[in-house]
Amino acid sequence: MPAGLSDGLPPEAGFEAAIVERLMAAFGAWGYERVKPPLIEFEDSLLSGPGEAMAADTFRLMDPISQRMMGLRADITPQVGRIAASRLTNAPRPIRLSYAGQVLRVKGEQMRPERQIGQAGVELIGTTSAAADAEVILLGAEALNAVGVQQLVVDLNVPTLAPAILRDAGIADPKALIAALDRKDMTAVRQSAGSLTPLLEALIHAVGPADTAIEALNALKLDGDAAIQRERLRAVVALIRAARPDLTLTVDPTDHRGFEYHTGVTFSLLAPSVRGDFGRGGRYVNQAGEPATGFTLYLDTLQRALPASAAPNRIFVPHGTPPAEAQRLRGEGWVTIQGLEAAKDDAAEARRLGCTRLWRNGQPVELK
Repeated sequence: MPAGLSDGLPPEAGFEAAIVERLMAAFGAWGYERVKPPLIEFEDSLLSGPGEAMAADTFRLMDPISQRMMGLRADITPQVGRIAASRLTNAPRPIRLSYAGQVLRVKGEQMRPERQIGQAGVELIGTTSAAADAEVILLGAEALNAVGVQQLVVDLNVPTLAPAILRDAGIADPKALIAALDRKDMTAVRQSAGSLTPLLEALIHAVGPADTAIEALNALKLDGDAAIQRERLRAVVALIRAARPDLTLTVDPTDHRGFEYHTGVTFSLLAPSVRGDFGRGGRYVNQAGEPATGFTLYLDTLQRALPASAAPNRIFVPHGTPPAEAQRLRGEGWVTIQGLEAAKDDAAEARRLGCTRLWRNGQPVELK
């Protein structure tokens, strides 16, 4: 197989499908309706708006029918934005959409070397309210709790805060400083920030549990857009606290990696001792210029973190058993393995095929 690609085998493939089913049920309970974008589409629509950030990760090929370049999706979020902006342009706002599917990327990442990744997520499109930011975070937490994630941590970020501070200070090319802040590189900040050094150092230190981080941010003298971004973060934290006081919230106001196209409060969903994040999300603007917020969950991380589902109750139904009996067993929740020809030893055949029970004389018999 090519690097970063693999077959999904039993029971893992079934386990992933079961996780998706439970996630989609959680999304649906909050009013998010499922859409199903195509695996491949023209690159000018796939890579517009938020999709531009995924251009380097996108496989491309020529469509032999239209002779136009197409892209194999590396992320589903831009496709959902396109659907909302085109096919559902007349749907009342805000519109709540959910999705699940596979994406393919040119190369993997250090924490996620796989190139084919299963995703599931939601997008809330057409509103700028802080309540919308809080809703998707609360939904992400509830959905993860529903599939069995424990000790969930929501790490809140404001990737637009540092750029706003640097822009207000008149710094023409802030990229190097933003990268230094992202790395928490105090030395690089001191070498480049000049009179902004004390403020940016304080911003780097405003990291940790949400309450203490917000307190540290409140102590900073911020003006203009930076002050607006801080206030939005404070409002979102308050809304989450009111709804889920048990939820662990942390804040890192300088985290920028992976949030390049976002325009407001963002977040990562994490758990102690779990490699990688469960998902990421936040506020952005879609292809039509509509405000939106949402998140994407990564199924590979969920499969690593969750205990394997219990093996189904497989019962061996010997050859010659009336079909009605097997049908009744399936109706009661059994997984029936039908004997396709007479066996010398039905019990041995049942064990060979991974069954825990044998149907004998109208009764399920436990196999020792």
